[in-house]
Amino acid sequence: MTSASTPVLLYIDDDAGLARLVERGLTRQGYKVEHCDNGEAGIARIKQGGIDVIALDQYMPGLDGLEVLEQIQKLPSPPPVVFVTASQDSKIAVTALKAGAADYLVKDTQGDFLPLLNVACDTAIRQALVMKARDEAEAEVHAARDRFAALAAEREVLLREVNHRVGNSLQIIASLLHLQANSAREDDVKVALTNAMGRVAAVAQVHRRLYTSHDLNSVLLNQYLEALLEDLRRSAEGNRMSRLTLQAQQIEIDPDRAVAIGIIVNELVMNAVKYAYPDGAGPIHVVLSGQGDDLELSITDDGVGLNVKADPRSTGMGQRIVSAMANKLDATVERDPNHTGTRVILKFSAVTKTAPKLAVNAAK
Repeated sequence: MTSASTPVLLYIDDDAGLARLVERGLTRQGYKVEHCDNGEAGIARIKQGGIDVIALDQYMPGLDGLEVLEQIQKLPSPPPVVFVTASQDSKIAVTALKAGAADYLVKDTQGDFLPLLNVACDTAIRQALVMKARDEAEAEVHAARDRFAALAAEREVLLREVNHRVGNSLQIIASLLHLQANSAREDDVKVALTNAMGRVAAVAQVHRRLYTSHDLNSVLLNQYLEALLEDLRRSAEGNRMSRLTLQAQQIEIDPDRAVAIGIIVNELVMNAVKYAYPDGAGPIHVVLSGQGDDLELSITDDGVGLNVKADPRSTGMGQRIVSAMANKLDATVERDPNHTGTRVILKFSAVTKTAPKLAVNAAK
């Protein structure tokens, strides 16, 4: 609307006398009325802008009302059109409304239709304003969605880059620890460095998984554990892990919980390597299974079991780390008393639970 107090009505009709009646009648109702006596002139005026509503006659020389209406609808943001005709044929009304007219009414030569025209024009303007506001709101919603999508995509790229760099940095640290462990002459130092390397590698693997994953909020636990065990096989103790195996279902889990699980697996596998087979390598089995959100992870060896004297070199660090990570997972850790060697079972949920469970120390 060009003015809140004076809307502009363009009346397109070849009847000059009726146009004067419309101008007098609608001016009294607060409109500014402009008149064009043919369709071509009306379209040219509309293109100049400043028209709030159009009253369009059906029968005119040159372009008739329906032809003019068709051309009006092709204009960008056309004003609403009230189709006016002297014909009583309802088919014309249906055709006009289908062609985009906001309303339809039958005129008479005495001007008795002017009150109806006033109401029709008021309604058409209000509807046009509502539709414009709706379109603007929808456009803003779409724009906001596009901005959000762009920000989300940018955030994902940044997160991938962060995970890539963190993973690379941690892998460099793990590699340095590996080199240092290989060059260490004292067994205690070699073991300590190897254990530290495994802990760093457990965290690094999560970041590498997130960098290559389609979902930055979850990690495929089976793939993560396979990569983690491969890192352990390449460690300084790798010659004693030739029979290290993994059997795992495909399970997704959040990255924080994956880190805790990886660290526990690292500690328990290294524990089995150090204590289960004093005379050399032996089988170590890692098994991951789940039913819904309830998951079970077991680390099993067929070694000498627990009925041996503790190694005096043990610092108890592995035990404390397993307990801390189990608490983080709200997990239970139990030993299988019926297994000949050592079988440690970790039971936890794929999602964080509010009520923590009591964790039992598992590492030697």
